[in-house]
Amino acid sequence: MSTELHSIGVVGCGLMGSGIVEVCVRSGLSVVVREVSQPALHAGLGRLRTSLDKGLERGKLTADEHASALDRVRGTTELADLADCDWVIEAAVEDLAVKQATFRELDDLVGPETVLSSNTSSISITKIAAATSRADRVIGTHFFNPVPVMPLLELVRGLQTSDATYQAACALGERLGKTLVLCQKDAPGFIVNRLFIPYGLDAIRALDDGVATIEDFDTAMKLGMSHPMGPFTLMDFVGLDTMLFIADAMYDETKDPRYAAPPRLRQMVAAGWLGRKSGRGFYAYGR
Repeated sequence: MSTELHSIGVVGCGLMGSGIVEVCVRSGLSVVVREVSQPALHAGLGRLRTSLDKGLERGKLTADEHASALDRVRGTTELADLADCDWVIEAAVEDLAVKQATFRELDDLVGPETVLSSNTSSISITKIAAATSRADRVIGTHFFNPVPVMPLLELVRGLQTSDATYQAACALGERLGKTLVLCQKDAPGFIVNRLFIPYGLDAIRALDDGVATIEDFDTAMKLGMSHPMGPFTLMDFVGLDTMLFIADAMYDETKDPRYAAPPRLRQMVAAGWLGRKSGRGFYAYGR
């Protein structure tokens, strides 16, 4: 398998997808990004431009680099426009059926050597790959938000992922300037969420038990464990709806009570208290 890449396809131009597009074009790769509608595509490309503009203002990019990055992006609403891409990264909604349908369609569209990877944070790569005829060329490439800033890329091998695909993913990650970790087993939550989800849920349970205040939990973990954020600040940053979704997916897969969401989390999501993005979570944020 050749590791020489020229064109990357990205499925989805939301918060994660637009960030993935940005790190790809800033590394010199051409990108075709697909969204389901013109309004969604317009919003995603606008998010990309805003981020690149900030990079220019802060001196992270030169004017030439800024212009070249934008020139390397082409948006579309047609999945067929990704047919000639050397690699396709899926960054769509966290739903197994949606991902399998997308991978099944991509499998029929792209060349036989093209690798298909998913940005999923919790869904089995083996299950996603099962929708294709190239399970050996399917891998998890889990980026972290905000993608241009967060240095980590979590690689996840499915049961049938080949060594060649893994090596190619390593080469791509290094080109994008990421620090790589490998989840050697396609286990629910992979590495990061396998540790983070029970940590966050336990913090909520301890809060409900009256152990301490939200602020004191956060201060304790920042100053006592050298964490940059305490658990409640971090959950608000990630999004409580995202937290709940991943917890439910992991619980459904394992039936492990560590991943069972406390009622408080479910109630807050139902109320629309999703964290920073909604203006209220465990903390209130000015909007």
